[in-house]
Amino acid sequence: MATAGFLLREHVQNLLDALTAEGYHCVGPQVREGAIVYDTLHQAAELPWGWHDEQGPGRYRLDCDGSPRGFAWANGPQALKPFLFAPVDTLTIARRAADGALSFEAPVPHRGATAIIGARACDLAALQLQDRHFLQGLVSDPHYAARRADLFLVAVHCSHPAATCFCASTGDGPRAQQGFDIALGEMERGFLVSAGSAAGEGLVGRLPLRAVEAGLEDVLDADIAAAAAAQQRSLPACDLRATLFGNLHHPRWEETAGRCLSCGNCTAVCPSCFCYAESDEPALDGLSSEHTRRWDSCFTRGHSAIHGIVIRADTRQRYRQWLTHKLGSWHDQYGRSGCVGCGRCISWCPVGIDITEEAAALCGRDDG
Repeated sequence: MATAGFLLREHVQNLLDALTAEGYHCVGPQVREGAIVYDTLHQAAELPWGWHDEQGPGRYRLDCDGSPRGFAWANGPQALKPFLFAPVDTLTIARRAADGALSFEAPVPHRGATAIIGARACDLAALQLQDRHFLQGLVSDPHYAARRADLFLVAVHCSHPAATCFCASTGDGPRAQQGFDIALGEMERGFLVSAGSAAGEGLVGRLPLRAVEAGLEDVLDADIAAAAAAQQRSLPACDLRATLFGNLHHPRWEETAGRCLSCGNCTAVCPSCFCYAESDEPALDGLSSEHTRRWDSCFTRGHSAIHGIVIRADTRQRYRQWLTHKLGSWHDQYGRSGCVGCGRCISWCPVGIDITEEAAALCGRDDG
C-alpha cells in the first residue's frame, strides 16, 4: 500500500467535492448530542476538528481542546453496520386486488452511492465479517448486497485509542490494512493518502496532493505503533472457544447476570452482531401487508422463543449465549472470533461490563 501523496488539511474539502462529483452522498463523523456519529457531510468544517473522546466502562464523554486534528478520537456508538445491515428493512410486500388476487413484491433498497469518511480498522474488520454472513453464505442477501455495492470507504488510521480499545490484541487495528478505497493517516498539517482499490486510485488522482516530505511516513508509523502500545485491555491468548464451551456452568455467568440489564446495548453498538427478527405489518385497510426485518438481540426474550417456549429464559443464559457465540462458535462459522476489539460494548454498557474482564475470568477459573 504505497503512499500516493500528502493532502493539506485545508484541502480536505477537495476530497468531499471529488466524491460528490463522482455521484457519492458523503457521510462523515460529526458531533451530535454529546457523541461523535455519522451524518450527511456537506463541508469539511463539519468534521469534529479538535474533539477528543474519553471512554471507560459505562462512560463516554467528549471534549474540545482546539487541536487541528479531526480524527483524534477512537470511535462513537456507530460503526458501518447501519449503512449496510439496516435497522429496519421491508423484505416483501403482499397486496390484495379487488378480485381477491394476491401479488407479492420483494423491494430492493436503493440508497444511492455513499462515501463514508472516517472508517476505522476495527470497523473494516467487522465489515468483512458482515460480508461473510450476508454475501458469502449459501444465499446472498439482496438488501445488504445492494448497499454494499454502492459503498466507497475512506479509512483513517487510529492514532488515539480509547481506554476501552483492544483491537491490537485481536489483530484488527489500529492500522487500516484492507477493505478501504482510500486510507488517510492524520498528521499535524494534513493527511498521508494511499489508495486501496481501483476506485480509490481514480479519486486520488483528482486530489491536490503534495509530495511526501522525508520522515513523515516514519512519524505516522510511530503514531500507529504508539496507539497499539497504549492499549491496556486485551482478550486472553488461550483457546477461547474450548475454554468458554468447557465452562458453561462456571459461577461467573451468574455473577455477571446479576449486573447485566439485558438491555441489548452491547449488541446494538457491536459492529459485527447481526441478529434480527421478522414480523408482518398489515395495513389498516386490509389490502396490503409488509414483511419486515428489524434488528434484534440475543438478550431479548423473543429471540429464543420457539413454539411458545423461551429457550433462554434468564439473563445468565442470554449473556452466556452472546459471549460463547461471539468469542467461540464464530470460529466454526467464519474462521475467526466475532470480536474486533473496538470496545464499544464496554463503553456503552450502562453498568460497565467489560468483555475482556469476563473472558479473562472465565479463562482463569475452570470448574465447568
